[in-house]
Amino acid sequence: MPYRDLSCNELKKEYQKVKAEFEGWRTKGLSLNMARGKPGKEQLDMVSDILTVLAKPEDCVDGTLDARNYGEIRGVPSSRVLFADILGCRPEQVFVGGNASLQLMYDTIAKAYTHGLPHSSRPWCKEEKIKWLCPAPGYDRHFRITESFGFELITVPMKETGPDMDFVEKLVAEPAVKGMWTVPKYSNPEGIIYSKETIHRLAALKPAAPDFMLMWDNAYCIHEFEGEYVPFPDILSLCEAEGNGDMVFEFASTSKITLPGAGVACFACSETNMAHMISVMDAQVISFDKVNQLRHVKYLKNKAHALELMKKHAAILAPKFQTVLQILSRELGNLEIVSWSHPKGGYFISLNTAPGLAKRTLTLCRQAGVTMTDAGATFPYGQDPQDSNIRIAPSLPPIGELEQAMTVFCCCLKLAALETLRN
Repeated sequence: MPYRDLSCNELKKEYQKVKAEFEGWRTKGLSLNMARGKPGKEQLDMVSDILTVLAKPEDCVDGTLDARNYGEIRGVPSSRVLFADILGCRPEQVFVGGNASLQLMYDTIAKAYTHGLPHSSRPWCKEEKIKWLCPAPGYDRHFRITESFGFELITVPMKETGPDMDFVEKLVAEPAVKGMWTVPKYSNPEGIIYSKETIHRLAALKPAAPDFMLMWDNAYCIHEFEGEYVPFPDILSLCEAEGNGDMVFEFASTSKITLPGAGVACFACSETNMAHMISVMDAQVISFDKVNQLRHVKYLKNKAHALELMKKHAAILAPKFQTVLQILSRELGNLEIVSWSHPKGGYFISLNTAPGLAKRTLTLCRQAGVTMTDAGATFPYGQDPQDSNIRIAPSLPPIGELEQAMTVFCCCLKLAALETLRN
């Protein structure tokens, strides 16, 4: 029965029951962590044979390039071919770096801030005011990058089809708006796949700022855990067709394909942007870890082979997501205090409580020994105006711990709701 339909006496009894359950969990001294979207040990063990694919010195040679030596700032040629195959773009549009796409995103923003972009009239640090569009709920680390450079962060509401494009198209008419974050496939945290209409409207944007940057974080481009692979359009060619070829930077990595701490990341962009980025990065780096790049080429081979590997990841992840969804439905489904997403890929479930319950719920979770991403983290400046959104990351804990953590979470959410209703 919905909590709001309970009588005063029924509310009191339910509160006493849930409070007693919470105290029982609190005294167990649990230490369960669901704070980040980390692959679990079973996934890491499954791909750890990547560490042995380069067994002989000759394995480190890519054509005429010895990956063990200096040089080739853009990355091993075969690694650029691999990422181009996965993303659907051209190898000459790909720059392959170290293990973290977040580092490449930060560096791209930093270069525009200190040096400008090919279409900039001056570096962004010389602008009087700079603003950035942030679809939310979204990825907290995206927001932290642009916040750290002093951008004014503007929240863009998310719809079932992706960012609210009517809102976006109005906002980009202001010259101070320099860019926008996007996670177009299995968005973090809602698991949304942007619709074809949304993608085409993004590609066709006509920003007032000539150096507007569409940051296309395709982190989950091949990361289905339910159903078959969902093909995705090449944003670079779409932007090029709309006369916006220099507007977009696309990012991806193998962080949730192989080893997050020892993977490979890339960005893809127009040839004009590539030449600019290499010119400004030349003072910073001679090359990234080409041995690791080549290791990934030999292990993943091509997109088709990578997709087969992702099916093995899916076999591990799917039961964890099913466990979370089943417990949410069992414990909260008829109370009308919460709703949640039902993603088919990516790494997160987005949950929305009744307004005002998220922070209190997670405070109670911490008291009971369950750590989750902070309430508000999915919004710019860590401020959720409804105090409602909670990001659930099912991937790291084993199923037994996940069941325990989610049962505690549901107890804490019920207690937070009952506390509010009793006041």
